[in-house]
Amino acid sequence: MINEKGSISIHTENIFPIIKKWLYSDKDIFIRELVSNSCDAISKFKKLAAIGEAHVSQDEKYEIHVVINKSKGTLSFDDNGIGMTADEVKKYINQIAFSGAKDFVEKYKDKIGEGNEIIGHFGLGFYSSFMVADKVEIETLSYIRDSEAVKWTSNGGTEFEITPSDRKKRGTVVTLFLNSEEKEFLDEFKVRQILMKYCSFMPYEIYLDVIDDKSDSKKEEQEKKPINDTNPLWLKNPKDCTPEEYKQFYSKVFMDFNEPLFWIHLNMDYPFNLKGILYFPKLSHEFQTLEGQIKLYYNQVFVADNIKEVIPEFLMLLKGAIDCPDLPLNVSRSFLQNDGYVKKISTHITKKVSDKLVSLFENERENYNKYWDDINPFVKYGCMKEEKFYEKVKDIVIFKTTNGDYVTLKEYLERNREKHKDKVFYVTDEKQQAQYIKMFKDHNMEAVVLSTMIDTHFIQFLEMKESSIKFSRVDADLSDSLKQDSGNVKEEEKKEIAQKLEKAFKQSIGDDALKIQVEALKSDAVPAIVILPEYSRRFEEMSKFYGNAFGAANLPKEHTLIVNINNSIINSIVKMADDKNRTEDVKVICQHVFDLAMMSHKQLEPDAMTRFIERSNMILSKFAGI
Repeated sequence: MINEKGSISIHTENIFPIIKKWLYSDKDIFIRELVSNSCDAISKFKKLAAIGEAHVSQDEKYEIHVVINKSKGTLSFDDNGIGMTADEVKKYINQIAFSGAKDFVEKYKDKIGEGNEIIGHFGLGFYSSFMVADKVEIETLSYIRDSEAVKWTSNGGTEFEITPSDRKKRGTVVTLFLNSEEKEFLDEFKVRQILMKYCSFMPYEIYLDVIDDKSDSKKEEQEKKPINDTNPLWLKNPKDCTPEEYKQFYSKVFMDFNEPLFWIHLNMDYPFNLKGILYFPKLSHEFQTLEGQIKLYYNQVFVADNIKEVIPEFLMLLKGAIDCPDLPLNVSRSFLQNDGYVKKISTHITKKVSDKLVSLFENERENYNKYWDDINPFVKYGCMKEEKFYEKVKDIVIFKTTNGDYVTLKEYLERNREKHKDKVFYVTDEKQQAQYIKMFKDHNMEAVVLSTMIDTHFIQFLEMKESSIKFSRVDADLSDSLKQDSGNVKEEEKKEIAQKLEKAFKQSIGDDALKIQVEALKSDAVPAIVILPEYSRRFEEMSKFYGNAFGAANLPKEHTLIVNINNSIINSIVKMADDKNRTEDVKVICQHVFDLAMMSHKQLEPDAMTRFIERSNMILSKFAGI
């Protein structure tokens, strides 16, 4: 029986290609990694200078230069940071996954604290350069007095060479000799784009320089300004930020020149470090709600857009920037390690958003009402996705009514309970359902407007949460408030009239399955309306959404034609029904009344619309005596 312990053997010649090819999800990320390393080098030097461990001149300016040299086929990253000695090069560069940042913080933690603004942790970022380079050179001079500059060279394998360098200034330059397949990284526009993507808010000034192909010297029109903003707005105290600054920052970061509705400035140091700004954008159309963008930063270094572990899914409809130095990133910084800490961050962000909405509702109700048309898809989606968010905002969810004002569900029910009981009437298209809305208004009734795609799901969600409440579209049910007693009409006479009308409409329309219901409506202006039960319409819509997976298209329609006995046109049909000489007139009138009722309910099918237009022209011709 064998009982043995030992260490797993790792062959560097096997792991190196894996690091080069598979460590990072995006190839262009090597630029972020090398610039981040330069930032680390400067941060280390600044900390040493602050505690008297390094000498620095009063006019010292910290900066990073990214240099394109097309004639040599190189891309360089030059900083005036801490630099390295030969021993440190051997220690930090030759030992894969040895973190210089971690080593530095450990060494000086008693004097400088934890140093969480030092970006690198894993010691792997430098090796991302071999994804695009055949050869990499490092020239570096340490801050330590009397140090000698050294040059480290590797052709992408496990072999390296260290030789003296003639570098005179403190800091490090990493030069990548790009392979033939990666010459795109010599394009100034492309490199600028990548720097803007990842490095727009890094803490030290970054310049992009281009070496002229012929003269081998820098172009005269070299960058006069850094490409980055070293002090992004989220680092400022919220009370020191002006509305104009928030708007300018939004426009610059998201290239959106529509002003945001409002924003939330996140600024906390305990129990975790989190700063950022979330914007509620003004939407030009409903589908734009799918275009949100939350940029995640780690010590001002861009990590990724819309990382769902940190940003709750429903907040992806917003735009914003969040900087959290305490994120437990994995080695490539592109993904988060599964951590309870991340959940706490996500919960905190959700709370801050709900607190902001509640504050607006309670203190700026008029503005809140104005914002609602833009923010309601976000709020409704959030309610359905996050239970805690729903509990916080359920009482401030408002609805626009057909009277043009905005009410909470509680307010709507209270002022309509006498007529509606616990039923909430709604419209989905104010133009299409204008006739129903007019009937409601004529009788001092109101409905809420639910016109976005998410509303169908949201009202079902609310019905599950609030079991006593039911939503019904205005054309799904005939409210008792719209009916009136038949007056002097006897029951037997009413029954006879109903039979005549049912026969006339079914014969005229040619649909024996059509349901006809005769009612005395309070309004005499409307000859007929069509209703479709709420459950049937929802089933149809759900089936359409899933490609008729439930076979709703093959089921018989449940439309009911409500014929208004108080309307003069309907009374004329009743009188003409027994006159055989008026049979054709009855047919035309019944068809037209039915089509008009259907048009108020939904769009006619192409064939039905063609017949309606032809019939309308015929009626006009008769009226004109043609």
